[in-house]
Amino acid sequence: MHARPWRLGEATLADVREADYQVAVIPLGATEPHNLHLPYATDTLQNEAIGDAICRAAHELGGRIVLLPAIPFGTETNMRELPLAINLQPSTLFQILKDLVDSLVGSGIRKIVLLNGHGGNEFKPFLREMAGKTPAQLFLCDWFRMFADRYDEIFDQREDHAGEMETSMGLAFFPELVIKDADGKLRADEGAVRPSQFKAVNEKWVSITRPWHLLTTQSGSGNPHAASAEKGEQVMELLVERLAPFLADLSAAEIDDTFPF
Repeated sequence: MHARPWRLGEATLADVREADYQVAVIPLGATEPHNLHLPYATDTLQNEAIGDAICRAAHELGGRIVLLPAIPFGTETNMRELPLAINLQPSTLFQILKDLVDSLVGSGIRKIVLLNGHGGNEFKPFLREMAGKTPAQLFLCDWFRMFADRYDEIFDQREDHAGEMETSMGLAFFPELVIKDADGKLRADEGAVRPSQFKAVNEKWVSITRPWHLLTTQSGSGNPHAASAEKGEQVMELLVERLAPFLADLSAAEIDDTFPF
């Protein structure tokens, strides 16, 4: 068996037959601008790194986990005015996921985790739509939401997009793609956002799909300049600590009439 048996993209047919996978993890990314310093593939690259780390750790705990190749496109309707923000409509993305779920079920895998790394994707409606229509048990993890209780211990300020947190992940896991000027500073603006004329929108009492070309100056929403690789590594450690045992437990769990209770 190859060196990283949890990665489907590196497996052979013989590997897959031997592995007896019980859980599939589907990383979901995006292709979109991230200020002037991070690559368009940021969401996908983050998810690939996270997926690999949590599946490696779950494998070491005895879990029979398979990590699918990341889906590099997501819903970008709010970035439609920005160049090459590659959009899949939610209905299209749901159909792709349904086909993936059907494929996994056809191969005997009934425990599936959606590892979402793009804020423009909303998959809870997909879980509700699939309930009762598939023998698979679906789980959703928006990884960027799952450490809210520790966020302020790690980072100086909150962000929406391409700010301190995402930049820290880039510096930790794909530093060669994070653009800096000759003085070593990030080639990025401050990530300031334009407020709405409506207080209810600014206070988040009412929500809208925000047009990103009006909201931001260079697509960034959040100041990235306090980012560091160490902060990105702290996030990864926390994600592995919280998600790897879940995946290992999920692998060992039997699906019965009361699952997941």
